[in-house]
Amino acid sequence: MCVEKPRFVRCPDAFSPLFCASERALEGFFSGIESQPEVGQLTISGERYILARAATFSIELRKILEEEYGRLAAEKLAFSLGRAAGTKDAEYFIEKLSLERGPEALSAGPVHFAFVGWAFVDILPESAPATDESFFLLYEHPYSFEADSYLREGIQSPRPVCHMNAGYSSGWCQVSFGVELVAKEITCRAAGHDKCTFVMAPPATINEHVVDWQDRLAG
Repeated sequence: MCVEKPRFVRCPDAFSPLFCASERALEGFFSGIESQPEVGQLTISGERYILARAATFSIELRKILEEEYGRLAAEKLAFSLGRAAGTKDAEYFIEKLSLERGPEALSAGPVHFAFVGWAFVDILPESAPATDESFFLLYEHPYSFEADSYLREGIQSPRPVCHMNAGYSSGWCQVSFGVELVAKEITCRAAGHDKCTFVMAPPATINEHVVDWQDRLAG
C-alpha cells in the first residue's frame, strides 16, 4: 500500500498524494486481468486489451514507415499514434475514475503508463502544470520501451527515438488540463545520452523550452 510516496512514478512531494490515490485506483483496475487465449481475448476489468512486442512498435514499425514515407513523416506518424492513444486513454480513465481535470487527471496518466509497460515517469521539480499557455512539464522516461528496444538490439540512433512516448504523454496532459500541448524528447538513451528527457508545453512556447533545456543539459 502506498503511504508516503508513489511507487510507480517519481514526482515532487506536493503531488505525491494525488499519485498515490491514482496508484490505488489503477492497481484495482489492473488486478482484474483475465487471459482467454482459446478465444483470443485478454481483458482487464472488463476492457479488451492487447499485448504487443515492444520492438515491433518501435524499431520495426519505424523502419517500415521511414521506407514508405521518409524519416520526418515516420517520426510524426509515431508521435500522432502515441498522441491518439494518450488522448483516448485519458478520456476513458478520467470518466472511469471520476477524476477532476487538472493535476488529479494528470496523475493517472503516468501510473497507467507504468502498468501497460510504456515507461516509468519521473516528473522533475522544474515542472509547472497549468490550465493556460504557461503550462510546462520537464520529465524523464526511465525504461522507455522505445529506447530499450534500440538498446536491446545494440542500435545507437543519431537522434532521439521516443516519439510515441512523447505523443502519449502530451495527449493525456492535453485532455487533463484543457490546453493544447506538444512534447519533445531532448535527450535519449538510444542516442547515447544518459537519460530520456522530455519537455512539454503549448505549441507557441515549446521551441523556446527545447532550446533552453538542451543548452542547460549540455552545459
